[in-house]
Amino acid sequence: MDAARRPHRRPCTTAALTALAVSATIGGAALALPATAAEQGTVEAGRVADSAAGPIDYTVYLPPGYDDAEQEYPTLYLLHGRGDTQAAWQQVTGDLDELIGSGDIQPMVVVMPDAPWNDRGSWYTDSLYTGDATGAGAGTAVETAFTRDLVEHVDATYRTVEDREARAVGGYSMGGAGALRFTLAHQDTFSAGIVLSPAVYVPQPPADSSARDHGGYGVGTAPFDADRYTELSYPTALAALDPALPVHLFVAVGDDEWANPDPAEATHDIDFESARLYNQARRVPGVTAELRVLDGGHDWDVWRPAFREGVVDVSARLRTTPAAPWDAELLGSAGDDRAGGIAALPDGGTAVALNLAGAWDGYEPAGGLDTVVVRRDADGAEVWRHAVATAADDRAYGVVPGADGGVLVAGYTKGDLDGAHAGTTRDDGFVAAVTATGERAWTLQTGDPGAADRFYAVAPDGAGGAYVAGYTSVAVGDAPSAGDKDALVGRVSAAGELLWLRQVGGPGEDKALAVAASPDGAVYVGGVSGGGMPGAEHLGANDGWVARYDADGEQEWLRAVATGENDQVSGLVVRSDGSVVAVGHTRGALGEGGALGDNDVVVRAVDPAGEVLWTTQVGTSTDDRGVTGVLGADDAVLVVGTTYGAMGSAVGGVDVVTVPVAADGTPGEPTQTGSRERDGADEWDDANLFAAPAPAADGREGAALLTGLTYGAPAGTANAGAADVFVARVPWDAVVPGPSGPGEPPLTVTAEARCLAGSAYVAVRATSTADAPVDVELATPYGTRVVAGVAPGASAYQAFPVRAPEVPAGEATATAEGRTAVVPYDALACG
Repeated sequence: MDAARRPHRRPCTTAALTALAVSATIGGAALALPATAAEQGTVEAGRVADSAAGPIDYTVYLPPGYDDAEQEYPTLYLLHGRGDTQAAWQQVTGDLDELIGSGDIQPMVVVMPDAPWNDRGSWYTDSLYTGDATGAGAGTAVETAFTRDLVEHVDATYRTVEDREARAVGGYSMGGAGALRFTLAHQDTFSAGIVLSPAVYVPQPPADSSARDHGGYGVGTAPFDADRYTELSYPTALAALDPALPVHLFVAVGDDEWANPDPAEATHDIDFESARLYNQARRVPGVTAELRVLDGGHDWDVWRPAFREGVVDVSARLRTTPAAPWDAELLGSAGDDRAGGIAALPDGGTAVALNLAGAWDGYEPAGGLDTVVVRRDADGAEVWRHAVATAADDRAYGVVPGADGGVLVAGYTKGDLDGAHAGTTRDDGFVAAVTATGERAWTLQTGDPGAADRFYAVAPDGAGGAYVAGYTSVAVGDAPSAGDKDALVGRVSAAGELLWLRQVGGPGEDKALAVAASPDGAVYVGGVSGGGMPGAEHLGANDGWVARYDADGEQEWLRAVATGENDQVSGLVVRSDGSVVAVGHTRGALGEGGALGDNDVVVRAVDPAGEVLWTTQVGTSTDDRGVTGVLGADDAVLVVGTTYGAMGSAVGGVDVVTVPVAADGTPGEPTQTGSRERDGADEWDDANLFAAPAPAADGREGAALLTGLTYGAPAGTANAGAADVFVARVPWDAVVPGPSGPGEPPLTVTAEARCLAGSAYVAVRATSTADAPVDVELATPYGTRVVAGVAPGASAYQAFPVRAPEVPAGEATATAEGRTAVVPYDALACG
């Protein structure tokens, strides 16, 4: 049915029930959903009159505002486990209300079908079982009925986006196996799956598995057929997967899943099988995957919190409108490559460092991972390329301008780069100078021959040399080893002489990850500490830190950037007044708004005396990390990082995100770019992302050069294999909007404190009275959200979690067209 002809309201033949009135019966126990003050969706019964499996009964959740809007929604299908009914999933409707209201997920239509076939053990397959003398019922084409007939019915009945990128499927236990099957074998229908405690087994189910009993994998009168099981298994589906239709899997399992008492069957325990699934799937081109292991067993104590995290993860990937093409250049071999840095040069050209795992564009590898520096002119034409490579692994972690038009590149090597380290097998830090004509001027290689030593950052010192930072596993600086690893900071002259090297650390694993020179000749260094740094209280599992050294290498101060949770400083940007802006991430509360989710991007400005000027914390409920930054006009900083969520408009996988931050710490609107795959960070979430101020082009100012890894590809390109390297130019406006102008905005605004599950929220709604779409910013003391393109008569809505049982009286603001409305709300205590 054409989308324009589909009804704007649900059929009136079934009664709409609020989530408050719905209860689910599981295992004979009635689970009443909690009453909430959040905006609620509606839940109703539906039926597909005819399908490949006969009639299909289902329950559908329609999001808040469905009746009042004209928009089309993404769709999530939820499959129940063996022996259960469609009622099992109805308990999550309150979670959907909460997550939609708080902005953690986008509004969506959620379909919970019933699967009564094969004694409720259909395994969601097209069964070839005909039944036998025991009375077991014959199988039917459940897979076809759900993936074809049910989907067509839902798209014809409700306002849904009829596209694979707007559809996901989830399930637990047998339903987890079904969700996995549907996602992998029906890529043209679904783009993501929430796979909870999946009852999947490789290569065959154990002897006591119910997968053998109900005919889902049967043929003829045999309720189970090994060849049929292999044909429908996920390894077979992965082998046939089309990488041009990428899919994402969120896999979650309990750590106390049932343990098979037969030691020979131990590898079939569902926690083991889930890990196997994850590790196989994430190695397949076209598949991204996440794995969570929760405390609990094969029950809703695991499935409900896993669903909450999984739906947030998947929602960020569901796309209801086409994504803007990613404008970037792709470089890389068929191997697993990494970005090694980028620099803008004084003549308007650039230098890009690549870490190549194979042959590339005429370059033949020396062995292992090779560093190759590519010099380009102002028009982008290649001037020269130079390899910094041995037969072992060599990896760059930054490239900067050097003396007389040359460049300096730094990182680590396992080989003999300088000709004086024959036979070395452990990592050494290196700095190599390449002249303006592409010749090696000198190479500095340093480190203990029996231990790992690396440089993770490099910055020009203003005199043709460089500052470097990293770590040592022993003692190569001027101090004895303090623990597992110690941070290093040093200075190398324009002639390649190591002027000084300082070692600092505590009892844990300490690394320097960023370094930046100050205009007064000093140098800042920052990183992460596992046991606390000297002179700074150890607060959490990992603490971020920033230190300042003078030009001779004497430490002036060291400050922790830390909470009781995990924290890290990954990048440093020095401003014109000598202050430094530290960029990183925190799992705690460093900014005034507090923690927003998993990890948040944190940005902190510190003056030359070590005093904190301001701290800004931004992010989503998912994993967001600041990595580096670029200085712009008026001492604004463009913060560059990664996000799993939707800080801007989510693209997929892990995206690269940029956030302009004004000189006073005010954040601007984030922008997300990337592919449908993972960009900017590897499978372990280690960032591989570099940035530099871009040279002016066509008279334009305010741009940044970015390079990093991607498992996908920009528009018009194809990934060469595994991870490749992207290079992009990103324009940005360093001017963050200031105070609102006079007059009222074209908005009608309400604000109210509400309770949900014992916690307080502040709900803000702004309805546009403008004549054209406007961008609306909603703000409370508990966070800010920008809703782009709010149409006339439509509303921007956000429920901000207070993360406390009560909220004091306060004010919310709504801003549009440079004008702000201020609306008070009353205090509220939630019992």
